[in-house]
Formats: sequence, C-alpha cells, structure tokens
Amino acid sequence: MIRACIFDMDGTVADTLASIAGFGNEALVACGYQPIPVEEYRTLVGNGADTLMRRMLKFTAGEFTEEEVCRVRAVYDKAYESDPMRQVTEYPGMRETLTALKEHGLKLAVFSNKPDDMTQQVAQHLYPGLFHAVRGQRSDTPLKPSPEGALLLAKELGVSPQECLYVGDTWVDMETGKNAQMETAGVLWGFRDREELEKAGACHIVSRPEELKVLAGIE
Repeated sequence: MIRACIFDMDGTVADTLASIAGFGNEALVACGYQPIPVEEYRTLVGNGADTLMRRMLKFTAGEFTEEEVCRVRAVYDKAYESDPMRQVTEYPGMRETLTALKEHGLKLAVFSNKPDDMTQQVAQHLYPGLFHAVRGQRSDTPLKPSPEGALLLAKELGVSPQECLYVGDTWVDMETGKNAQMETAGVLWGFRDREELEKAGACHIVSRPEELKVLAGIE
C-alpha cells in the first residue's frame, strides 16, 4: 500500500527548463562562452549543479579546467539566488493531483539534486503547504542516485520505503527509487523520454499527473 509519494523537482513537479537554461547561459556569456540552445539542457541537467557546469562547458567549449567550473558556478549561483522563480512554472494538473493525494492522507515530499535553499524556495512558492518535507542537495547527504536522502525522507514521513512511490523524470530518479527499494513512476512531461525511463527499470510510466492518483490507490 502506498502511503507516501516522494517527487523529484526539476522536470517533475516544476517546469524549470527555461529557468535553468536562462541562468546557465547568463553564466556562460558572462564568463566569455557561447550560450547553449534551451532544448539541449534537457540532457545536461539532473546530477547536481557542479555536473551541470561541467556538461555546459564541455558542450560549448569542449575542454575546460576545474577553475573554469568554479568560475561559471559562482556566476550561476549568484544569478539563480537573486531570482529563483524566474521562468519557473507548474505542470498542468500537478497542483490538483498533489492536493488530491494530500487530502486522501498521503504524505508528500520533494527530493532534488538542486541546492537545498533553491529547492525549498521553489516548492514553497509553487505549492505552499502541500509538501510535508522538502530536501535538496545538502553537504551531509550524497546526491541521487544514492538512496540516502530518499530513505531519510521516508523516515521523516513515518513510512517504510516499501510504502513510498518515488516519482521522477530521469534515469537518476528511477535508480534512486530502486536503490531505496521504493516503487517508481517515470513521468513523460519532464526532461527525458520513455526509452530512458524504460531502460532505467521504471515500475510505471505516466503521461499526466492525474495518473499518479491511480498508482497511489485513490482512484
């Protein structure tokens, strides 16, 4: 029986592609590099900000040093922190789905590789009061696909891993859920495609947020 749902942030509960691309390109241009087409960011995101910087630099410059990674990251973070909700929107049907899940007694949480302060701000701004717990990248917890953060959230929510549905849009999310021994749902409205989710062993694949209610047993 599903008693809790743990959601990825970017590409799952929040459409942040234009936002991430905007801040990423702002940082690249400020540091003397060419910007990257927005759609290319679909395959660049997902493994934390440092990895995003490395992928951006590899895409636009080919070769880079760790000093350059730090320089671009500093500009990126400063811009992001100044306006974390820039170009961030809800996915259609997500608010209604989260509300229905909560009203039926399910515990809801967010687990993201986005820095914790930004994850907290986005969750609270888009969906105030709907999540029981929110966890982003923290220095004391490994990034996904390590299951540690997901397991800490399950404990905080008062449920076992087997009572959790882990919801995300990338292979990283499916691996995280599997590593935590949670049931997984891959979503098709995010940054990646069905093939990636199937290869990653998603237990379920859904095309609309409303379908999550069925998986959670409330419809």
